[in-house]
Amino acid sequence: MLAAYIEELGSPDLIQVGELPPPQPGPGDVLVDVEVTAVNHVDTFVRSGAWRTEMSFPFVIGRDLVGTVVSAGPGAPGFRAGDRVWCSSLGYAGRQGAAAEQAVVPVDRLYHLPDGVDPVDAVALSHPASTAYLALFTHGRVRAGETVLVLGAAGNVGSAAVVMAHQAGARVVAVASAQDADHCRALGARHTIDYRDPELARRIREAAPDGVDLYIDTSGRNDLEMAMDLLASRGRVVILAGLRTRPVLPAGPLYLQDRSVHGFAISHARVDELAEAAAHVGRLMADGLLRPRATEVLPLSEAAKAHQRLEEGRVRGKLVLRVADPAR
Repeated sequence: MLAAYIEELGSPDLIQVGELPPPQPGPGDVLVDVEVTAVNHVDTFVRSGAWRTEMSFPFVIGRDLVGTVVSAGPGAPGFRAGDRVWCSSLGYAGRQGAAAEQAVVPVDRLYHLPDGVDPVDAVALSHPASTAYLALFTHGRVRAGETVLVLGAAGNVGSAAVVMAHQAGARVVAVASAQDADHCRALGARHTIDYRDPELARRIREAAPDGVDLYIDTSGRNDLEMAMDLLASRGRVVILAGLRTRPVLPAGPLYLQDRSVHGFAISHARVDELAEAAAHVGRLMADGLLRPRATEVLPLSEAAKAHQRLEEGRVRGKLVLRVADPAR
C-alpha cells in the first residue's frame, strides 16, 4: 500500500512516500480504506521527536482519517464493511498512523461519520474540535452562564471552542486579529478584542467585569500573570499549547481566590473521553454548526511539504492530504 512514513526521527525531509506492507488488524480492530488525513502540529512534534512516544519504524505519520470500513474483527462490534468512519488518535502510543491507503483502528477509537458531512471538513475538524471539547468540558468544566475567554479565537481550535462554548450557553469573549472580529462574532462570540491592542488586559476586563470563569489560550502564549489578573474567583486556566513556553505563575492570586491552572494534551485522553468528544463534534457537524474556516487539500505525495509549511507558519486554516479517491 502507498503510505507517508519515516524511518528515523527528524526534519520534514525525512518523510518518504512509498509502498509498505498493508497493516494486519487484530480481533479488536477495524481495517479502514483511508480517503483523507489531516496535518496537525502534534504530527510534526511526533515526527521530529519533540513529543516522545512509542513507535516502530517504518512509522506511518498522521493521526486523523476519514475513510470506509473494509472489515471489522470479531471483537469490533458496531462496524461493518462499507461504513463511513473517522478517527483522531492514530500515529502515537504504538499505533501506526493514518497517512496510508489503509489503516488499522482499534474499535474504541473509531466513530461513524454522520450522514451528509463532507469528509474533508470532518478530517479538518477532527483534531482541533476534539481538543476544544476536552479543553472546555472535560478539563475546563464550563457551565451555562459562565464567561469564557478564548485567545487565538480565529484559529482551528479557537474557532471550535467559541462555537462550543456559545452552544453551551456560555458568554464568550474572543481575542483574535481585528480582521477576524466578524468571523468570531459569527461563531457566537459576544465580544471580540484585537490581540495587538496595547490595552488588551483592560479591554478584557471591560468585556468581563465580573472576571473570566474559564481562560483558554489556544495561541500558546500562556501569559499566566495576565490570566490571574483576569480570572473570577474559582476561575480556571486550561493550557493546551505552547510546548516551550515558561510562564510565571503568581501564587498568591492563584490560591487566595481558589483558582486553578490545568494542562492537558489530547494524546493522554482516555478512550471514553475521546468518544464523548467525538459524539459532541459529530452532532455539531451534522447540524451544520461546526465547519472548518478554510481547508487546503494536497496529494499524499506532498506530505513532507505540508509538514514543512506548518512548521514555518505558512498555513492558514487546515492542510488535508488526500490519500484516495472516494469513488474507488
